[in-house]
Amino acid sequence: MIFAAAGGLTFGLLGMPAGYLSGALLVVACAALGGRPMRVPVPMLRVLLVLIGISLGAVVTPETLRGMATYPVSIGILIVASAVISVVGTFYLRAVHGWDTVTAYLAAAPGGLSQVMALAIELKADVRAVAIVQTIRVVIIAVGFPALLAMLGLAHQSQRSLGGSFEVAQLDELAILVAVSTAMAYVAHRVHFPGGLLFGAMLTSAALHGTDTLHVVLPWWVTYTVMIAFGAVSGSRFANTPLRMLLHYVGAAFGSFATALAITAIFAAILVQVLTVPLAEVMIAYAPGAVDAMLLLALALNLDPVYVGAHHLTRIFFVLLTMPIVVRRQARAVRKADEAPTPKQPRPPFQD
Repeated sequence: MIFAAAGGLTFGLLGMPAGYLSGALLVVACAALGGRPMRVPVPMLRVLLVLIGISLGAVVTPETLRGMATYPVSIGILIVASAVISVVGTFYLRAVHGWDTVTAYLAAAPGGLSQVMALAIELKADVRAVAIVQTIRVVIIAVGFPALLAMLGLAHQSQRSLGGSFEVAQLDELAILVAVSTAMAYVAHRVHFPGGLLFGAMLTSAALHGTDTLHVVLPWWVTYTVMIAFGAVSGSRFANTPLRMLLHYVGAAFGSFATALAITAIFAAILVQVLTVPLAEVMIAYAPGAVDAMLLLALALNLDPVYVGAHHLTRIFFVLLTMPIVVRRQARAVRKADEAPTPKQPRPPFQD
């Protein structure tokens, strides 16, 4: 956590958009690639996810909930975009880098990292290739998107969205918020709801704040600490990855990301022409990155976390429902092709 704190505080104090998250991620990733043992305990990760959910839900207001009427059209366009990203990304990795179809499809899938890795192991795909491409995409988005939005003048940080001051008189409200959100997060996790710990806490916190039942938010220092710690979680994914192997796959990772980004930009441009939605929110909502990292970016950049969360949750469900069907069907087709008997060559005519 020392590496994460150093990177997060440096980027954050320098005023970088989402600096506490991206700075911690970058420094920990570099340390992991340099051979330093980087590991975040699972219990700590679970606590982080619940705290992230509570922080995200605390930004919701009644006005936010009334704005949900624009979601169906936006989500419909997102589903089409996700399907196109998967198809085009698979074609790119096969045509340019010569990957087999199953590995290419899993690497190009826009999200659902744990499900992707499980299928890669089960179907004997190139697990390390899939992991590296997926992880690099998450890092590029988490680090590059805040900088891009800042360059475009679309990044706006706000102390309100990053927690607030805490008074002892609010202790009872804070206890209720944490207790109820944690309980619902546990229930969602037990029923295997995708991202249950994060979404269970987020939806509960959002309901409590959106209905004006509670007004307390987590102290600002808790939210900043959570961002730094989660940056450490994301950066630690590069542990035990030899630099030579990373460089071997980096071309495929950047090419796949560029393909997904171009497709995302096209559909986002279509959406902003159809609906009056802030461009920054559309970019984060449509970004093919990890849902937890994207929601933290929404929080850090003062964007609507309900809008962003609804889209990433939809994308996760779409990927989880369609990916196993497509991949297993393709794997069966490849297996049948390999097991098919080789046709006998016709015997040459007898010659004297």
